[in-house]
Amino acid sequence: MTAGSHHLAVYNFGIHVDSSESVAVRGFALREPLNFAAAERAPGFIARSGYQGVPGPRSWGQLVFPRFLSQHSGGAGVSQLSLWRDLESLMAFTYTGVHADALKHARHWNVVQEWPPMVLFWVPAGQRPEWKDGVERLEMLVDHGSGPQCFTFKEPYGPHRMPTAVDRSLVKQLAAGNVAAQGGLLDAVLKLPV
Repeated sequence: MTAGSHHLAVYNFGIHVDSSESVAVRGFALREPLNFAAAERAPGFIARSGYQGVPGPRSWGQLVFPRFLSQHSGGAGVSQLSLWRDLESLMAFTYTGVHADALKHARHWNVVQEWPPMVLFWVPAGQRPEWKDGVERLEMLVDHGSGPQCFTFKEPYGPHRMPTAVDRSLVKQLAAGNVAAQGGLLDAVLKLPV
């Protein structure tokens, strides 16, 4: 079993400090389409789920949220589900360029999380996980920790279900390519209000 026979799924989840239309999370709303555009330009990006009733890619199943949303009141749940070629391409995208800028400001838009912000898991190439799969894996990560079914960058597993290591030199190489490919997107993001 190799990474080519599998794709890396990532599910992110957070809760905004206020409703999604509020001024408090305007910076997030302005950056979101630019983040999606940057991901689509990133080496190793395969596809992402859209949201029901929103123009763009089709939704991978019904949108559901982890139990943490019901434990907080007032804010809106925000999530993302996508597929990547491997750990290195996702890590390079996550921590450089447009997405890194969003991470830098996330504390302004989201409540302090008592759960991991994301979970990673492998799926057979050509298979699309559904929102419920991401939710299930995030809750499994919280309840049982990292393992072959759900893991993080800090404790990664390969598609062969064994612990693995991230190739940091490949991440650096891909990160440089990401910044170059993002071109004007990063310039536009840096001018946006937080």
